[in-house]
Amino acid sequence: MSFFHANQREALNQNLAELQGQINVSFEFFPPRTSEMEQTLWQSIDRLSELKPTFVSVTYGANSGERERTHSIIKDIKERTGLDAAPHELQAIAQDYWRSGIRHIVALRGDLPPGSGRPAMYGADLVALLKKVGDFDISVAAYPEVHPEAKSAQSDLINLKKKVDAGASRAITQFFFDVESYLRFRDRCVAAGIDTEIVPGILPVSNFRQLQRFASLTNVKVPNWMTAMFDGLDHDLETRKMVGASIAMVKILSREGVKDFHFYTLNRAELTYAICHTLGVRPEIKAAPAANRAAG
Repeated sequence: MSFFHANQREALNQNLAELQGQINVSFEFFPPRTSEMEQTLWQSIDRLSELKPTFVSVTYGANSGERERTHSIIKDIKERTGLDAAPHELQAIAQDYWRSGIRHIVALRGDLPPGSGRPAMYGADLVALLKKVGDFDISVAAYPEVHPEAKSAQSDLINLKKKVDAGASRAITQFFFDVESYLRFRDRCVAAGIDTEIVPGILPVSNFRQLQRFASLTNVKVPNWMTAMFDGLDHDLETRKMVGASIAMVKILSREGVKDFHFYTLNRAELTYAICHTLGVRPEIKAAPAANRAAG
């Protein structure tokens, strides 16, 4: 029986008072490709911004059109919500972001185009370059279940340490579903002298087939208990149980001392908002005007 399965019910019953005000969250979005997707994105940003995240981030691919959309969205988020919007950045526009008041960057090398060979720049190089542009608050990527291109788990850990030594403020993990893999990885980071926060990346999904597809693309383990849980279920029940599984996972992590969570939202607010709610991350309740209180 896995650590997760054995502790699932206890985690779900965790007293919210234990967590109130102690949890920090951040959210990740991607640039929309259509006007309908853009409408969904802004609805999600508006909804999740109520939860006062420490920052939100926006990913992009290698093509220039997507970079331009990302650049525009980053500035629009800051103007519209006041939130610190962190791009997944390359050097070309780092100075422009600095001039625009953007201070937080999620520095990822990103996926290489097919057949492109070795990358010209690795994560540690990018962190060092960004630090020369300005004193950015930089988050870098970490892989509890090892980056698919890494020669070994140890070489992957050495690479993370290089990024931290180059000036990274924290590491955000690839999403995972096996809590034990994250906890083991966190222990290995401490043993390797990596003293920065290892923020778990959470992917709230409501469809198990979608989860399996994401996992197969990213070398992420789907635990046997999770596969068995969704075997033969109709969609509605599957969705409810999927939400329950995500909630239990983040609560177990909070019991293990995790105070910061990064959510890969897929540009949808509903599941992420629900999970944050159970962690006690909720909108501030505005006091009613004095006249209303008197009338009541």
